[in-house]
Amino acid sequence: MIPDGRLADILIKSDTMESARLREIQDKVRFNKVGLHDFLLKGDVLTAEDIVGAVIEVSGLSYLRLDSVNIQREASKLVSEEFCRTQTLIPISLVDNVLTVAVEDLLLPDVHSQLRRMTGKDVVLAVAEGDTIIKAIDECFKGDEAEASLDRVMGDVEVEDLIATEAMVGEDEAEEGDESDENDSLIVKLVNSIIVDAYMKGASDIHIESYRHSKHPTRIRIRVDGTLLDYRTIPNRYVKAMVSRIKIMSKLDIAERRVPQDGKITFNISKGKGLELRVATMPVAGEQEDVVLRLLAASEPLPIDKIGLEGRNFQRLKTIVEQPYGMILVVGPTGSGKTTTLHSIMAHLNTAERKIWTAEDPVEITQYGLRQVQIAPKRGLTFARALRSFLRADPDIIMVGEMRDMETSSIGVEASLTGHLVLSTLHTNNAPETIVRLLEMGLDPFSFADALLGVLGQRLVRTLCRGCKETYNPTREEYDDLIYEFGQEDFLRSTGSAVNRQYSSSIELFRRKEGGCAVCNWTGYKGRTAIHELLPTSDELRHLIVSGAPVSSIREQSIKEGMTTLKQDGIVKVLKGMTDIHEVRRVCSR
Repeated sequence: MIPDGRLADILIKSDTMESARLREIQDKVRFNKVGLHDFLLKGDVLTAEDIVGAVIEVSGLSYLRLDSVNIQREASKLVSEEFCRTQTLIPISLVDNVLTVAVEDLLLPDVHSQLRRMTGKDVVLAVAEGDTIIKAIDECFKGDEAEASLDRVMGDVEVEDLIATEAMVGEDEAEEGDESDENDSLIVKLVNSIIVDAYMKGASDIHIESYRHSKHPTRIRIRVDGTLLDYRTIPNRYVKAMVSRIKIMSKLDIAERRVPQDGKITFNISKGKGLELRVATMPVAGEQEDVVLRLLAASEPLPIDKIGLEGRNFQRLKTIVEQPYGMILVVGPTGSGKTTTLHSIMAHLNTAERKIWTAEDPVEITQYGLRQVQIAPKRGLTFARALRSFLRADPDIIMVGEMRDMETSSIGVEASLTGHLVLSTLHTNNAPETIVRLLEMGLDPFSFADALLGVLGQRLVRTLCRGCKETYNPTREEYDDLIYEFGQEDFLRSTGSAVNRQYSSSIELFRRKEGGCAVCNWTGYKGRTAIHELLPTSDELRHLIVSGAPVSSIREQSIKEGMTTLKQDGIVKVLKGMTDIHEVRRVCSR
């Protein structure tokens, strides 16, 4: 969806709305804390066609008559028929890695980023009438059964037939000798289809949970936007072959089932589009094995102003990262977006005048200009060893994937005190706790206090689906609870004039729609955003570090100096309609 500021400019430049009228509407938007686009549509001020027409006029995007356009068949097949029909779009041409796509609705949520992720191409959107797009889809995908490969056409049908047959036969009739082989074509198709489907759904992990000697079938779940969802069940008689197939793909020992194993799979989603999967097998009760696969799709860094940092935090972080030397830590639990944040910072710093070395495990995001090293502990290439080598390779900036131990941490401190900017991560619950954790590792407090520039703590919360989120009037009790959790004095000082400081019956917040919609897979949430707490070091904090002060003292001083806590930042995003308080409470303990 177009940001409010950009949409306002479009409406003025296209003469769709007069300036005075728009200013009046913007005042109402700020008072009701809703997006400009939603307010215009729900208030019957403009129609969706009016907004799209204005976007076309100002953006210069072309309006296509598909009945007069020659659609390249190669381009149209880069996106699945199901996605084309669901979103009412059709790729029409591919020239020099630029894919032109005709869409009915330019304001479809995330359609541009989804197309880039699915195709690996640079995407340009154009507008066409919905009826002509549907007709083009019918023509482009007609006769695919005759042209597509057997794997592509029959895979899902055979899998569904397998499940239906198993249900009719019953587990009691399935003999040990009836098990499929890991090289059986059906097992190969089944594993491939699970990986591809999980990728297309935007999953970060696949969990295969076996119940071989139970009446329950093997369950497969996928993690989407940080939450596990049931994906499908598989007859237990096939799970052994599935696990063996995954082990073969990741070069693991298929005969070893008593100890955990780790491996990697390089998987081709489509021509020129690769996907890396980290594989972990785990023996469970009943002589079974579970498998967890983490999907690591190569991606580009987000701009630093797109990682969810609010006004003051954003300005303070920019000031910190532009220092010539020192240590900056990004902290949080596994899967909280630490690597994404570090790469956004490095993208901001990545200029021709700077040499940047990174040690990562694995390399998930690639950037031109960075010299990125994949850690390989089995070959002796650890974070500490890579960091030592970087110091002899003329660096300006060093990024270490994680401060896992005393050796890595101490070398990082030494590097930051000898003229280098060092970026790294740590698995801690919040920013103040990070300082105490590193001191407990054995770091010299004087050197550490001098080296540390700041700590950025973060979590990821699910965002409300733009397609179906609802407004509601909170009760006085609900609103008072928000203020209490934020801290009344901090709330009045920090939230700004755009937020209602006192309760009134006209206050509106957003919540997820029960049951959701097709865009959010019926969950009410679509995508995630980060909430942060930024702790810059000061003379007072350095004194506390040197004196070995407890976490409570460091936290108290940080808040006194203006640090916004994780929960406070989350509540600000609740008041702005980005998420709801249930999500914030889910990831924040205080």
